[in-house]
Amino acid sequence: MSWYHVFSPDVERWITLAVFTATFALILYRRFNIAYASLGAAAFLVLTGITSPAAALLRSVNWDVLAIYWGYGMLAIAFRESNIPAWVANRVLARIKKEKYALVFLCALAMVLSSFMANPVVVIMLAPMAIEIATRLRASLFLYLSALAISSNMVTTVTMVADPPAIILAATTGMGFLDFYWFQGKVSLGTLSIIGIAVALLVLLLQFRKLNSQVSIGQEKIRLSFPPLVLFVASVFALSFIPWSNLGAWNHPGLVGLVLGLSSLIAADGRAWGMLKEFDWNTILFLTGVFIVIAVVADIGLLKDFVAWLGHTGLTSPTIYLAIFVWVSVLLSSIIDNVPFTVLMLPVCAGVAQTLGVNPFAFYFGMLVGTGIGGNLTPVGATANVLAYGMLEKRGYKVELRKHLALAIPFSLTAVLIVHILLQLLWLK
Repeated sequence: MSWYHVFSPDVERWITLAVFTATFALILYRRFNIAYASLGAAAFLVLTGITSPAAALLRSVNWDVLAIYWGYGMLAIAFRESNIPAWVANRVLARIKKEKYALVFLCALAMVLSSFMANPVVVIMLAPMAIEIATRLRASLFLYLSALAISSNMVTTVTMVADPPAIILAATTGMGFLDFYWFQGKVSLGTLSIIGIAVALLVLLLQFRKLNSQVSIGQEKIRLSFPPLVLFVASVFALSFIPWSNLGAWNHPGLVGLVLGLSSLIAADGRAWGMLKEFDWNTILFLTGVFIVIAVVADIGLLKDFVAWLGHTGLTSPTIYLAIFVWVSVLLSSIIDNVPFTVLMLPVCAGVAQTLGVNPFAFYFGMLVGTGIGGNLTPVGATANVLAYGMLEKRGYKVELRKHLALAIPFSLTAVLIVHILLQLLWLK
């Protein structure tokens, strides 16, 4: 049975545009729970007959994305409690003698962990160690926590599961875990991101060049639990080597996330309820609403209109469009959430690429790198930044925008620039 329609198609287009604009404005305003904005907008579109409940829940929502996000969220909590990251950090820091190398190592460790764990979880995990080192050396705690936060934000495109936008890209395009490193006969997004981040780390080391105080940290006995590590390796193999595209009705990589999450809870040994309470359910709800709103925007024809408008701007150079997708994404992601932006921009990138007759993955990758790292440009552009600066303010530090920008801009924009250049040379040549 078809769903009811209250308004004419033209009126529905205007209503959808108004709802979409208001939703993004509320997300940008960020004075209340943004999940309310996305879910409220989705409910309004259903109640006004513009989309049906079946279309909204069964066709618009990407359940694979939600399942993978949930599964790796559960694993991240279990992995933190396994003490493996703390053990690695303690063993390495015990062998480092200079402050600048200790700080760069903490930043690098944050990047590695954030490649498959939520950024705020990584900041919470490593902040005590950063605070301890800074206190012992009577160093700037602002430098330590801000460096830790922006480092955790740098790796949103290094793996398929690093951040919701990466999961959304994989689910939308059918990319597998290993496709992030070699795809269509070329080095892919994850490899390009690693190269950009490696260069950015050299920039960070240059910024820390004057930190030559001696570090003295003793080795500690830390009890380890290995099941989360085993689960992580098994999940990577499942996402990488199961031929999902050949499985017909079972072509749902989200099953890996579902099994991973349930296995993490089973292995939690009595901590399952605490893990469920700790998980970021708000993001799941937010994503659900965003998927519905963007799907309606596409179904109603507004995305086609936007792509057509871009095609009539007089710009015909793929190089110019790549630069636009990269650097506009950097700027916008510093003030808006990267999840709805990614869901919106993937079909836009595809439409522009089709108009120009070029590979859309160059635009996908450029947009994703820009929106992932751009959150570092402001103290509130990423959750990890907000969390780290909240820790500082509780300890009486005043967060100065000038100091944040002095650290974040050279570090972050170097990585984006390197990836942009490589995309131009390898994917648009």
